[in-house]
Order: sequence, then structure tokens, then C-alpha cells
Amino acid sequence: MRSLSLLILAALLAMAIWTALVVTGARHGWLRADPGPREDVASFFSTSAAAIDAAEQGAVAFMLIEKGEDFGEHYVSAGAPVTRDTLFQLASLSKWVTALGVLKLAADGRLDLDAPVSRYLTRWQLPESKFGNEGVTARRLLSHTAGLTDGLGYMGFEPGTPVQTLEASLTEAADPMPGADGRTRVGLAPGTAWSYSGGGYALLQLLIEEIAGEPFDIYMKRAVLDPLGMSSATFDLASAEAAGLAPCFDADGAPCAYRSFAAASAASLHASAADLVRFLEAQMEGARDPALPPGLAAAMSAPHGSQFGLPIWGLGVMLYSEAPGGGYIIGHEGMNFAAIETTARLDPATGDGILVLATGNPGLAAMLGGEWVYWHAGRVDVRQIDGMIPALGLALLIGWAVILVLAALAIWKIRRSESPKSA
Repeated sequence: MRSLSLLILAALLAMAIWTALVVTGARHGWLRADPGPREDVASFFSTSAAAIDAAEQGAVAFMLIEKGEDFGEHYVSAGAPVTRDTLFQLASLSKWVTALGVLKLAADGRLDLDAPVSRYLTRWQLPESKFGNEGVTARRLLSHTAGLTDGLGYMGFEPGTPVQTLEASLTEAADPMPGADGRTRVGLAPGTAWSYSGGGYALLQLLIEEIAGEPFDIYMKRAVLDPLGMSSATFDLASAEAAGLAPCFDADGAPCAYRSFAAASAASLHASAADLVRFLEAQMEGARDPALPPGLAAAMSAPHGSQFGLPIWGLGVMLYSEAPGGGYIIGHEGMNFAAIETTARLDPATGDGILVLATGNPGLAAMLGGEWVYWHAGRVDVRQIDGMIPALGLALLIGWAVILVLAALAIWKIRRSESPKSA
């Protein structure tokens, strides 16, 4: 009986070890191609530029930042030329910039990040919930841990189509991406789980307007964009088109039209590569940008949301991976209809980063951002681990099955040896 118990314990231990090996191996890219030496920045840049050229469609702005300096930049377009000063629609990358607007209100003493947001709202309130709404705070909205279950993703409104009011969109968005509930409401106990919520950022947009007493885009221009030197950036589509917006392409590389958004805070900042480099520079360690209150960038990158046991979200930023020198590689990415994809990732400690703004090239921005994280930190970023879950699950099941079969055979042999021999 003792040997049987020991065998069961050994099987459980083997399953735990196999699980740790699979997860660790996936995170460290054991099955991925060698990205090349970290010191060979020129090789990484040229390989990335070649991948952009190979797509042969759409419009792309790519910049690689090394030790706080612009190492190289590469631009392509199947339509009107793009440069470092051409505006792109940023999709959900907009949320990172919106987060700075919220945090500046807190730094100015006008917002308590841990108070119920209902305290500040008069134009719209969250519907009643069995979990209560008192736990919905600005801090939790920024980190997608407020318990909202809208699942938004916005498709946007085509040219000529009336755009919902912000309040109507919060009640039920008319432009949800497929699979999204679309109603901004509390469906989980606040603070208990991470759940991505575009509606949460729409609520933060309303919060900014209520506290600042002015339209969201005007406040953001005055309080964030202009002070950071993002002089051409705007949340207004018409202003972006007048300033020079990159041509829009769909997934097949055909021209398309940009869309407008009720929740501009979540999906509709328009900025150039040059604007975003200034934005990243202000958040590097050692930066003394007077536009950012001391400690604000560090507070953003502290873990607030987790998934699968990994810290994945700060205040407005994704935590892609542990950084080589400590802390996290931070950033955000975005995807708008039809094929607008963006990413910006930064190691604040070293001043290294990558920026990819694209239309008409599905998957390109996330792929290059993920390659940069693996090359820079030697780890697969958490965004790419999401896509590996089916393969990881299969590897785990195969390993567990082998262990259980071996354990069953061992148990059978033990029982056979212990049974009385027949006469």
C-alpha cells in the first residue's frame, strides 16, 4: 500500500514538473528560431524592414529606438507616401495616451483613483449590479479589473453614419466588434479578475469630461498632447485628415475609409511616428519631462492585472514581459476595422523600444512587436502566449497522458506482484 501511495505522489509530481517545463519552455521560446544576438541591432532592424517590404501592400511606419535614440526608421505605402510626420489612426493604442490624461487628473488632486467613479458622474451611471458598483474605480478601469463585461472592441461608424453619443454607447454600443456584449456594466466582482473592456475606457472618457468640464479631445490636447510635444496628434478624425492621415487599406490591400468613434478614448487617437517617439521618450527612466508628474510613468508600469498567474497589465499599459534589467517591457497595441494595426513597446530602464503603425497588413504590427520583445528580453511576450494556448494545452495533455499510462502500468505490476500465486 505504501509503494502504491508513493507511486501516486510521484505521478502527481511528474505532472507538475511537466507543466512547469512546458510553460517555462513556451515563455523562453524553446521552439522558436534564434532571434540573433542582442548586440546586433542593425540585423534586427534590417530583418524587420525586409518583413515589411515583403508584404507589398498597405502603409507602414516602423521605428526602432535604442538607448533613447532613434536607431532607424522605415516607411512604405501603396498609396500616398508616408513619413515620420504622417498621422495614423492608433486604435486601442489610444488607451495608453488616455491613461495619462486620467492620471494627470489624479496628480492634480482632482481625482481619487480608488474612489467609486460614480462619485464624479452626473450624465450617466452604471446600471445596478448584484456585485454593486462601488468597487468600480478609475484605477481598476485603467487596468481592466473593474469587473466590466462589455468585451468591447469597437467597429466604429462609417462616413456619413451618425455617431452615437457617448452616453448611448455606454448603455449599449451600436458598433461592437463581433462577440462583444456591448453593454458597459458590472458582470464580475470588481477587483477579482482581469477582463478587457473598451467600455471601461469610454467610461474614463466621460469621467475626464465631467471632472475637466470640457470635451475629451480638448482636455487631452491641452493637458497631455501639447505638453508632451505631440503637436500634430488629435482624437478628432476630421482634424487628422486635414493634417495628413496615412491612406487606409483593408486586409486585401484595397483602399478603404476611416471610421469615427463615440469612444475616441479607446480607439481614435491619430498620431505620427514622431509624436509617439516623444511620447515614449517621456516615459523612459531618467526622463525629466515637466509634462509628466514625478513617478507617474513608474506607477503605470506597476502590475495591477494578471492572467494565468502572470502580471499582464498596469495602469493603461500592457506588461509584455519581464525586462532584462528589471521591471517590465510596457506598451499597447491596437486593431481597428478594416485592417488598422499598431503597436508600441518600451523598456523604460534601457530606453529601447519599437513602434509599428500599419494599415492593410493584418498581424504585421503584433508580429514585429513580439519579435522585438523576444530579441530584446529573451522571452515570448504574453500577447503571443495567448495564441499558443491551444498548442500548450495539447502538449500538456500528451505529457499528462503518458505519465498516467506509465503510472497505471506500474500500479498493475505492483498489484500483480503482490497478488497470491495460483496453485
